[in-house]
Amino acid sequence: MRYDLVIFDNDGVLVDSEPISSRALAAHLTELGHPTTYEDSLRDYMGSALHRVHDLVYERSGRRLPDDFDDTFHRRVFAEFRRGLQPVPGVAGVLAGLGTAGVPYCVASSGSHERIRVTLRTTGLYELFGEERIFSSQDVGRGKPAPDLFLHAAAAMGVEPGRCAVVEDSPLGVRAAVAAGMDVYGFTAMTPAAELTEATALFSAPAELPVLLGHGRDAADAAI
Repeated sequence: MRYDLVIFDNDGVLVDSEPISSRALAAHLTELGHPTTYEDSLRDYMGSALHRVHDLVYERSGRRLPDDFDDTFHRRVFAEFRRGLQPVPGVAGVLAGLGTAGVPYCVASSGSHERIRVTLRTTGLYELFGEERIFSSQDVGRGKPAPDLFLHAAAAMGVEPGRCAVVEDSPLGVRAAVAAGMDVYGFTAMTPAAELTEATALFSAPAELPVLLGHGRDAADAAI
């Protein structure tokens, strides 16, 4: 195996939450007088923590979002997740293959701890992680594209950054992994390949990932 730790982003990589979340965020911002389309939401906020939403809205409009913005958004989007969130097809097989091979893995997400747990439990992936392998931007001072979250996850798992691989689907996440000195594999299911050009390599389906990670053809077959 080429790596001693594989770090997965959550939204869009493990769980198919980006469409649900982006639509909910666009609707909420529009209701508050900040017209935002689904495409705007994907472009500006995909892969980022909510503080980026506050910062960009203030930068563009000169107005602060209400104090209850985060709580209201989370309540709405979590309800949507519980109604229809699914794991990314094939990713459970990738995780199982890593576990069988004895390769440590974890999740490091811009989302809150609550959001990560809601999504993983709803999709049945929580049992493949457990509490000790979940890391959030809430754990560090700066979220992606700063490298802090990935460096924190690697340190907590006892692995040097250069021995880590990151699996990401957002430009912000790819930039964070590069800044952390880690190889990063860009998932192009929702993000155009042209926006992930800093990645070590790109893939369009989880079944391709084990071979990229040096995990072998048998694991790739298991992930299909």
